[in-house]
Amino acid sequence: MFAAATAWLEKSVSDIDALNVFPVPDGDTGTNMLLTMRSTVEEAYRAPDHSAAAVSQAMSKGALMGARGNSGVILSQIWRGLAQGLLNKDQFTGRDFAEAFAEASRAAYKGLSNPVEGTILTVIREAAEAGVAHAKENNCDLCSVVECIVNTAGESVANTPTLLPVLKEAGVVDAGGQGLYTIMEGALRYLRGETEQMQFRKPQMIASNVAMPARIKQTTAKEVPYGYCTEFLIKGEKLDPDWLREKLRRKGESLIVVGDKSTVRIHIHTLDPGTVIHYSGSLGTLHQISIRNMDEQHDDYVEMQKQKAPVSDIAIIAVAAGDGLKDVFTSLGAIVVPGGQTMNPSTKDLLQAVEAVASDKAIILPNNKNIVLTASQVQSLTRKTVKIVPTRTIPQGVAALLAFDYEADFDTNCDIMDKAKSVVKSIEITRAIRSTRIGGLQIKRKQAIGLLDDELVSVGDSAPAALEQVMAKLNLDDYEVVTVYYGEDTEQAEAEGVASNIREQHPHLQVEIVRGGQPHYDYIISVE
Repeated sequence: MFAAATAWLEKSVSDIDALNVFPVPDGDTGTNMLLTMRSTVEEAYRAPDHSAAAVSQAMSKGALMGARGNSGVILSQIWRGLAQGLLNKDQFTGRDFAEAFAEASRAAYKGLSNPVEGTILTVIREAAEAGVAHAKENNCDLCSVVECIVNTAGESVANTPTLLPVLKEAGVVDAGGQGLYTIMEGALRYLRGETEQMQFRKPQMIASNVAMPARIKQTTAKEVPYGYCTEFLIKGEKLDPDWLREKLRRKGESLIVVGDKSTVRIHIHTLDPGTVIHYSGSLGTLHQISIRNMDEQHDDYVEMQKQKAPVSDIAIIAVAAGDGLKDVFTSLGAIVVPGGQTMNPSTKDLLQAVEAVASDKAIILPNNKNIVLTASQVQSLTRKTVKIVPTRTIPQGVAALLAFDYEADFDTNCDIMDKAKSVVKSIEITRAIRSTRIGGLQIKRKQAIGLLDDELVSVGDSAPAALEQVMAKLNLDDYEVVTVYYGEDTEQAEAEGVASNIREQHPHLQVEIVRGGQPHYDYIISVE
């Protein structure tokens, strides 16, 4: 189960690393958790027998020996607590696992000298509490308990910015919490028998419950020095992790001391790593020593952010449905409100997004003709300055967002974005929900139909056939770029075939393919 979870975690390492920017740039959370999990699983395969107790104890040992970074050390404590909860058990039930997971939560808290809420600690505590309650109320199997744990963990991750202001300011959820959610989601998928599907999918990144700032603002104030992230392993006899934790408490911050009488793992942020190393060396032999200059890491990060995310005091709120489309808008700096065809957001949904952003100025991109009027109601309900750029399709929304000028003022940007949306052609391919006749087209229920800028212009027995008819109505010699967003029910192979066909017929076009993941629409295509 956890071997599959480790493989699942590996798919999202870079995404989790990208979250790991505050409160200090202490390595890479996703990478550290993956390396810790690999060591955990490798040792698990060396267990003396196949009992739950033996395997979980081996996992605990592997995690302690291979722990990397703050998040990895906390993860090692989680598996230590889990092993304690499964002690002397050959096998376990859903209720046993829930209680063991609660023990894992307690162990995670115990390992830190100064536990902080809004982190992986909150996520495991809330998930464990929900798992125990679920197991008590239901005569349930392991899969049911883990499903409850995963669902609660996801909600907890989304809520971390409300508990830790620095996360909200940075525009991210807690990276360690996201990592734990991904691990448990991988475990759940294994229990459901989805190992084959896992090969072709990618873990979900949890979005915050609160809207995030559109851009990260840089500070020019001199930061307090971060010092050195110092990690090492002590091997000896009669070691006392609790006593050692007290001795090192005043030597630095982010102190974690975990282990047993023979092996102790230490993680600390300190301005004087030499003192810590010298003192610890008197207690036993030191191994796996790692000292990293966090000030240099922070400077590198700030410089990267200056190049990557220009500062703007204007928030952009976009409506979109589908994981891929949400990622597109988020990567361009927008705050996404879920919605689209058949799931139009309410005025309240959009108003809450406007009120949640740090900026006093906001631009709303409805990206659907049925949402434009709803979005317009927001202006009279808030004291903030809000304008609607009436984008009626996803391609118009992307074009408008790409035209945003960081150096221009609010009104100028609204004009620029409004003009940009008018130069893109939008093609949408969906399925007819009933038989009808429109504009000379005889349409049967469930047939593929094609719309060009909201006008129904084609019908076909397949989505590619309907799309080809729409493309034929455009003089593609006048355009340069075609972007194909394929939907949640469309196979990637078919989408690649569509893109290949467009390239063959129109070699001058730059054709891009993106998994939009949008419901109901096989394809949404931008022609520019």
